[in-house]
Order: sequence, then structure tokens, then C-alpha cells
Amino acid sequence: MQVPASQAQISMGFTPVVEQSAPAVVNIYAKRVVAEQVSPFMNDPFFGSIFRGQGQVRQRVQNSLGSGVILSGDGIVVSNFHVVGDATEIRVVLRDRREFNAKVLLADEEADLAIMQLDGAADLPHLDLRNSDEVAVGELVLAIGNPFGVGQTVSSGIVSGLARSGVGGDGGRGYFLQTDAPINPGNSGGALVDINGRLIGVNTSILTRSGGSNGIGFAIPANLVERFVEQAREGQTTFQRPWAGVTGQAVDFDMAGGLGLSVPEGVILSSIHAESPFAEAGFEAGDIVVAVDDQPVNTPQEMVFRMSVAGIGEKAQVTRLRDGQRETLAVQMIAPPDRPAREETTLSRRVVLAGMTVANVNPAVIAEMDLPLDASGVVITDAGPIAPRLGLQTGDILLGINGADIREPKDAESALRDAGRSGIIEVLRAGRRMAFRFRV
Repeated sequence: MQVPASQAQISMGFTPVVEQSAPAVVNIYAKRVVAEQVSPFMNDPFFGSIFRGQGQVRQRVQNSLGSGVILSGDGIVVSNFHVVGDATEIRVVLRDRREFNAKVLLADEEADLAIMQLDGAADLPHLDLRNSDEVAVGELVLAIGNPFGVGQTVSSGIVSGLARSGVGGDGGRGYFLQTDAPINPGNSGGALVDINGRLIGVNTSILTRSGGSNGIGFAIPANLVERFVEQAREGQTTFQRPWAGVTGQAVDFDMAGGLGLSVPEGVILSSIHAESPFAEAGFEAGDIVVAVDDQPVNTPQEMVFRMSVAGIGEKAQVTRLRDGQRETLAVQMIAPPDRPAREETTLSRRVVLAGMTVANVNPAVIAEMDLPLDASGVVITDAGPIAPRLGLQTGDILLGINGADIREPKDAESALRDAGRSGIIEVLRAGRRMAFRFRV
């Protein structure tokens, strides 16, 4: 960045940066079809609660407005999942008023990112990605988007913070850059650029009590966006994250003293799956992970982010702290193993829970269904039409049916057939053992 050398340059302000960056920021108009229940009692204060969940289901078209950033001349665009993730129709409008239809190539709700391809696009203006690890607090930045649908708007600010974890998304699993550049509804998916016009992040959310911008906005770092684009070009439709196979928590001040640390740092591992690449590399429960690829990690979200940036198939250099000694070990970044075979089975019409689907628990199933790391046995992957009426849910682990242990998917069909029209089903749900009686 250069200091303005004359009054003329000072008066220009951010004009050169805007002229370079703004043409690559687009407006997005998305439509999705949603189902809603309509009841004549829905607005009644008394009967509305009694008849909640009942009524006619009808389809309704929902419109959403957001922003996006063109990342290549052939029409690769990044935006937020909450803008286009479930859209049935997407229309993208450029600054010069050209319009394109778009399709989603890859979308991920957890990261709140989506990669799109514009139909028939060529030689489009686009932004280069900057290494977001080089971004420093205090840097001048511009947020470009379409707030409230008023048209493309530019706001300025600085980078207010780095490594903000669990503050920008509903799931609490994000990792963000923080800025005080005003971000409002419609800015989602827009660009956060540095003073040289390079993309350092994709604006995603704000921290607010009123619904308006209070100067605390969050952007998804460009390094993660780059991985999304790579996977989209490889033909992936869902984002593939490396699997750690560990659980852990941030080391806080109270824990630091007991661990012999002068200051709190890192993530202490509480458990490690037998198939974990960390176990293979020599990590054990009680080790503290303090850095991944020379970048400090102080929360589980930071650790997931650093592994995602490293990418599946690569080896990440992970620094651990054990007994006061630091050591860096190479850890292979892998997808969660799909072994033993899941043997997914849908129960037949001959049993009472017809239509319910069950499968063996393995690391891939644990990751897909967000099960506890130590989960084992047979899990309900789709409760089907009947099981929910008995209280069963997708994600329940089957323990027994009428006293018969369930060790593999075929045991469920056999036990239910023997049970006939009544019995007791035992499951494990969120660490609690539960029993459900059925009679038909």
C-alpha cells in the first residue's frame, strides 16, 4: 500500500480500488420453493397452540436477495449458502446490467459458502484471492455488496480482528475475519477487499441486536474460499473436509495452570478415535495442539479451519505440547474412513417400522450424522414414516429390540419380525439410554 503523495491522490480516496473491484461484485436474486402448513387457527392465540403442526401443506415461492463475487473470467462465482444453497432458480446481475442464469456447483451449510457457475459466461471481470493469513488487524478494507436491494454499495473500514470462532454462524462452527465496515442485509456473499483490490474474505453475517449494522461484521477468509473453488472445479458437489477423529476443547486460564502453561494456548485433546490420523501420527489424549502448519490454533474451530485449508490428501504439520515439550508431527489429511461397511438397510413392509433405514456406525457415518466420536453399533439414518410416531428419531443408536441385541443392520429386521405387533425398543440418544414401547 502506498501513502498518497499529493492532494489530488488524497481527494481520490478509494476510487481506484472501487473501479478495479466493483465490476466483479454481482447482485443475486434467488428463488426457492418452501412448504408451509396453513391452518384456519394459525393466528388464534388459544386454538393456534392446540392445532400447531396440523393443517394443509402448500408450496410457496420464497425470494432472497444477496451478493456474490466473480472469481474467474469463465463465470465462477462465490456467495453464501444462505443466499443460494437451496435455490431452485438463480439470476445474477452484473454491475454493467448484464444478466446470467446460474447453477450451484458446490454448497456447504456449515461454512455458509456456495460456488456457482454462470451460464454462457466468458471474459468476465474477476477478483484475485489474497492469502488471508497475511491479513493484519488495522488494514483498510472495503465491503462491496447490495444492501437492502438499493443497488451496489461500497463501505469502508478496517480489519477489526482475526480468528473469530463460532460467532458468525448459527452452528457456531465458523472461523472469520472481523471488520467494522458496515455490512447489512443483502451484503451477504459480497466482497471484502484490501486496498489493492484483492479479495480477503466473503461477507457473511453481522453481530447485532437491532437487525442493522453495528460495526461488527464477519467474513469467511479467502483461503477457505480457494479450497471451495478447487473442489467445485474437481466436480465435488459437497465440501470434503479432512477428518480429525478427535475431540477437544480450548485451553482456558483455569486449565492453563493445571497444565503447567504460563498463558492459555491451544486445544487439548480429550479423546482420539482408533482410525484417527492423529492417532497414527502419535498423538494421545491429553496432548495440546498449539499450531497447524505454523498457524496458531486456540479453538476447535480454528483447528478445523486450518485442516480444511490444508486439504484432503495433504500432510499438515501439527505442533503438539506434551509434558512441556513442543514437537511438530506430520498428520495425513484424510476423509473419514467408510469402514467397516455401513451395510445400510431399509426395513421391509413385513415389520412394524417399515421404511426405517439403519446402518453400521463407522467414522464416515459419525461425521455425516454428527454422532459422538465413541459411537458404535447400528444407527437410524432415516426414521421413515412410522418410527417417529413411536418417538424414534434419525440419529438414535439401536441397542435392543425385545431384549435382542442389535449388532448389525440385519438384526433390526430379524428382531422386529420376531416381535410381531408389540414390544420394546431400546436406543441411545445424546448419551441417554431410552426405551420406547410399541403396540399396533
